[in-house]
Amino acid sequence: MAKAKQVYSCTACGTQTGKWNGQCGDCGAWNTLEETVVSISSKSGSLSSRFQGYAGDISVQSLTDVSPEEHKRFSIGISELDRVLGGGVVPGSVILIGGDPGIGKSTILQQALAELGKTLKPLYITGEESLQQVSMRAHRLGLDDTDIRLLSETCVEKIIATAQNEKPQVMVVDSIQTVFTELLQSAPGSVAQVRDSAAQLVRYAKQTGTVLFLVGHVTKEGALAGPRVLEHMVDTVLYFEGDSSSPYRVIRAVKNRFGAVNELGVFAMTEKGLREVNNPSAIFLSRHEEDVPGSVVMVTREGSRPMLVEVQALVAESHMSNPRRVALGVDAQRLSMLLALLDRHGGVAMYDYDVFVNIVGGMRISETGADLSVILSILSSFRDKPVPKDWIVFGEVGLAGEIRPVQNGQERLREAVKHGFTRAIIPKANAPKHAIEGIEVQAVSRLSEVLDFI
Repeated sequence: MAKAKQVYSCTACGTQTGKWNGQCGDCGAWNTLEETVVSISSKSGSLSSRFQGYAGDISVQSLTDVSPEEHKRFSIGISELDRVLGGGVVPGSVILIGGDPGIGKSTILQQALAELGKTLKPLYITGEESLQQVSMRAHRLGLDDTDIRLLSETCVEKIIATAQNEKPQVMVVDSIQTVFTELLQSAPGSVAQVRDSAAQLVRYAKQTGTVLFLVGHVTKEGALAGPRVLEHMVDTVLYFEGDSSSPYRVIRAVKNRFGAVNELGVFAMTEKGLREVNNPSAIFLSRHEEDVPGSVVMVTREGSRPMLVEVQALVAESHMSNPRRVALGVDAQRLSMLLALLDRHGGVAMYDYDVFVNIVGGMRISETGADLSVILSILSSFRDKPVPKDWIVFGEVGLAGEIRPVQNGQERLREAVKHGFTRAIIPKANAPKHAIEGIEVQAVSRLSEVLDFI
């Protein structure tokens, strides 16, 4: 007979104690004691006798005997969300979606349940809202005629007991920070509560084959709140990104055991909920009527899709002792490095100028293929000479001044041709072996070549 006992474990050294203290008595670390539950077994005997009873329950298989079958997927019916998930949802998968308050997490999941409810049995569990609030949102989205089972509960034991009776095929828990387990005495949202509650829900989903969506809060830094182990427990982690002042929202996959990582889905927030954007490149381009200084278009690749984005820069004389370097959508540290490269290999010093760089549409670019476009947009604003609006630019710039290639160069060029661009400045290693109709390619290998050509 086993019984549960609450102990406090130090996350720094692993020491366990029966009560909470502000400081660990062994390693001296502060605020590292977390509440956990341990099971004390009444079995006794030697080590071999204690584990002997488990031997018959363990089944070991050879890798050659396991069939590498593809997982069966269910299409949600929202193509952009299906793309981010790798083609649909897999039975037994656990998906964690996080984002800022009011960005549309509950909205997109209610829309997804309405689509999945046509073929699967859904269950929506809300811990933050009342059932009337969920019904009001469904009415606003035009989903009030869909058969979605609702439950307002925060105790994980009661949630699982209800799910065992209802037997849903897809379930949403909104949100995991409001759920608690009766085994722990700490408040909902604490590290221990989030970890243990999520572990019980994940175990239920794996055992029953239920598709489980978990809504997670984010911290002010933008990371998912709670223990980092929460992201390791689940199969897929999605981040909802977007500016509250912009109608566009982006869902990015940062972890996916059943699909590509860094896949991107683009939505537009409307009065009727989130609507898919089938041509994302159109919303990230300003399409100026005439050439303007400081604007350069590049082709980035997010997951399996190339997208055109506009990089804008503004260089202004600084009246401060420390000139400002502001980067929106690109890494600020990389911007400082590119300015140093422009000084060292281009002979253009900006130590007494403020430099502002922005990616149009609130897009965030993490790949290094944006280096060359950022440099040219800065130089264009500094010289007050525009880059022609039918030019496309991409490439990574190394510290030695070399232009390094990026992945899928020819696919990026074809995407540029679709949108009417007629000339491209790209790394020499990405130059196509055969000419691509509709675009003239200028292949470069050094930053100095680019500046001489411009």
